[in-house]
Amino acid sequence: MNSNNLVACPLDCYDTCQGYVDEKGNIKGSTEHLVTNKKLCVNFANLLKEDFLKTAFYKNEEVNLDEALDVLVERLENTSSDKTLFYKGAGNLGVMQNCVKTFFAKYGSTLTKGSLCDAIGSLGIEQGRGGINVNPPIEKLINSDVIIAWGRNLTVTSSHMYNLVKDKTFITIDPIKTKIAKKSELHLQINPKTDHDLALLLTRFAHMSNQEDEEFISTHKGADWFFDLARSKPVVSYEHTTGVSLSQITKFFELIEGKNVSILLGLGPQKYYEGAQIFRTIDSFAAYIGVHNKEKGGLWYLDDSSYGYKKQLVSNAKKKIALPTVDFSNFDLVFIQGTDPVVTAPNTKKVIEGLKNSFVVFFGTVLNETSKYADLIIPSSSFLTKKDVRLSYGHELKAISNYTEKKDENSISEYDLANFLNEKFGFEKLDDEEKILDYYINTKVEDSSYIENFQFIEELEINELYEKKKQNQYYFLTAKRKDSLNSQFKVDNYLYVNPSLGFNNDDEVLLKSEFGKTKIKIKNSEDIKENCVLAYSGNKYANYVTPFLTDQEADSAIFQEVLVEIELS
Repeated sequence: MNSNNLVACPLDCYDTCQGYVDEKGNIKGSTEHLVTNKKLCVNFANLLKEDFLKTAFYKNEEVNLDEALDVLVERLENTSSDKTLFYKGAGNLGVMQNCVKTFFAKYGSTLTKGSLCDAIGSLGIEQGRGGINVNPPIEKLINSDVIIAWGRNLTVTSSHMYNLVKDKTFITIDPIKTKIAKKSELHLQINPKTDHDLALLLTRFAHMSNQEDEEFISTHKGADWFFDLARSKPVVSYEHTTGVSLSQITKFFELIEGKNVSILLGLGPQKYYEGAQIFRTIDSFAAYIGVHNKEKGGLWYLDDSSYGYKKQLVSNAKKKIALPTVDFSNFDLVFIQGTDPVVTAPNTKKVIEGLKNSFVVFFGTVLNETSKYADLIIPSSSFLTKKDVRLSYGHELKAISNYTEKKDENSISEYDLANFLNEKFGFEKLDDEEKILDYYINTKVEDSSYIENFQFIEELEINELYEKKKQNQYYFLTAKRKDSLNSQFKVDNYLYVNPSLGFNNDDEVLLKSEFGKTKIKIKNSEDIKENCVLAYSGNKYANYVTPFLTDQEADSAIFQEVLVEIELS
């Protein structure tokens, strides 16, 4: 295959697809990329159909690119740097997307810290592994016998990885009856925010059934304390809390006995205030049964995709604020790159009010709900018109984009915009683009997944949502769906509930929490537990009711730390 024809999918997915452009100009799945394995997924196919932005706008009027850039420079020159905010999303995960961030750091803007996505769980894993969060090689997943999809909607979020292992035995742990749950030998349909209790219960039964890894336990810190946690309350209490029966636990251990086990962790269990503790408890259970450091199997999450690389685009911000609790109204100029906070950030009402009270610059490839509030819109060049490298957080493989189509003259790449601004403000230009890309393309990172300094969780203090829940309240869940990716593509704006709640399809209801309220339409589904409601990621109404708060440790969003009520409107 001609390396000059390679195209990396930039989307925020575990799989990190790599395609190539054939002789007829069609993009197909790479035959040399193990995970892509010749097929393009739905998200990549949808991306290729996008109507990319090709016109700049100022105050809702079309302008050419030069005029838009002049406005940006004039605004920056006349705005105090400490009253400017750089706010970046994950709409494109190529390494070159960080170019513009380096300029705003030098300029003195406030940057963000934390995450709307995965940082809570990553911190929990790092805490138990000496500060490292690296997935095992993908071959260890392929060679395992049993795969536990824990809070991970595997067929939707990791369709390529699923195709590599679809003939394995599956166990699903999830409050929602997902597609992978329906394909599984066992589905533990737990109550939300009880994953830590389930991990402790499973640890207790592992000991009772002699399925613990005595060698790993004896050589790593805190195993005795962890087991004491596991037996700190009666088994029946765990059963009541989690909603999982003892017969299901027995079947769980029958399925994994003598097998090579992999655990694929998803975002769901970490969307809570104490999410890092919850994840560390799950990882401790995995260690207890011997999942780590084996020739087959392991635990996968969203790992640190840049681990082992020397950062080529450095942003040393003078000030950072937590991403989930940004108040846009505190800034005179807000630069938003590749994201849609009106939909994806907590407390939609506050986000909109803040954007209305600031000068908003939107830099992206497509218009969205946030761009409606932008004073200045600058089109970013599409992924097909610029070179890049996409490092994966789902596995160790990277995808390379060397193929480029002719760039629209009214759009600009992140690299070119950063250097344009560097020149205007007298800052040093970035290194040569090819030099940066060649570093990532040619650098081979050694396997760093061996866990040398594991330490089991020693203390656990979590406020249980089920203890607060009133009879007329429901656990609020969010999940990914097949035809959309967060707020991109075909978004579903319904609230899904169990038919036992007594609503009709398309009933308009008032969804309320202590943080806000919104009108939303109902869809019934037997896949939702009676005590839960579900809104898919990208639902433009969902974040009117989510907490404008951060988690315990990672400055990250806690979308599911909320109980909601429903009333017919």
